[in-house]
Amino acid sequence: MTAVRIVDAHHHVWDLSVRDQDWIVGDELASLRRGFTLADLEPEARAAGVTATVLVQTVTVAEETPELLALASAGPLVAGVVGWTDLTAPDVADELARLRELPGGDRLVGIRHQVQSEPDPLWLLRPDVLRGLGAVAEAGLAYDLVVLPHQLPAAASAAFLLPQLTFVLDHLGKPPIATQERETWARGLRLLAELPHTVAKLSGLATEARWDSWTVDDLRPYTDTALEALGPDRLMFGSDWPVCRLAASYGQVVDSVRELTAGLSAAEQSSIFAGTATRVYGLATA
Repeated sequence: MTAVRIVDAHHHVWDLSVRDQDWIVGDELASLRRGFTLADLEPEARAAGVTATVLVQTVTVAEETPELLALASAGPLVAGVVGWTDLTAPDVADELARLRELPGGDRLVGIRHQVQSEPDPLWLLRPDVLRGLGAVAEAGLAYDLVVLPHQLPAAASAAFLLPQLTFVLDHLGKPPIATQERETWARGLRLLAELPHTVAKLSGLATEARWDSWTVDDLRPYTDTALEALGPDRLMFGSDWPVCRLAASYGQVVDSVRELTAGLSAAEQSSIFAGTATRVYGLATA
């Protein structure tokens, strides 16, 4: 397994001296309340065998995405950026075109919005949001879904209405691993998985478990459900660094997914660790 090429399809960076991360609140998240840079990530990623990454937005402000694109353009590690733009803006198509023209704009591969924080469970089905999602598809980009289990049915409905857009489910839809509940989440995941233009990330799972005592066996029922519903060619590995550090080191996250996929063929493992992300995001990777 060590010879398999690895693309980390989901990580973040932030600099608190540039912009606050207003979601980092409370004692539990205190260890994240500092800057995390690509220079911090690179040695950990390289040590784990990662050759390329996808850098994902963290805050819903327009200024962040150009900054992430500039970071991507400055070095070889970041092959793609999932940014943010206001999907409800009348000029969303023009804004996406503007982002593509910026330094690093060729590495814009997707758009994301913190749907998990929206009080309206049907936010994804609002006409203005659907119009914005259509513009994302028209721009040739993917759309990352960061949703909670109860929002999965709306995500599936949005995907049904937009067959031309690839939907990428972050963190498997945040299953409640800590409580070992599965029914509501699994039903929603299978609903989304029925649509062939949907894929999902094996990312952020340790932080949905009990941070101080999780084991690979705690994660296995959820990854097995995802493998059954989607198959290896519609799943991709992501570290969710540095958020993963709440529960696991970078190396531990990689090793856990290696263990969870050890029973698959070499080709299937290759899909999860590199092929799916490369195909879905159109990454130019070595």
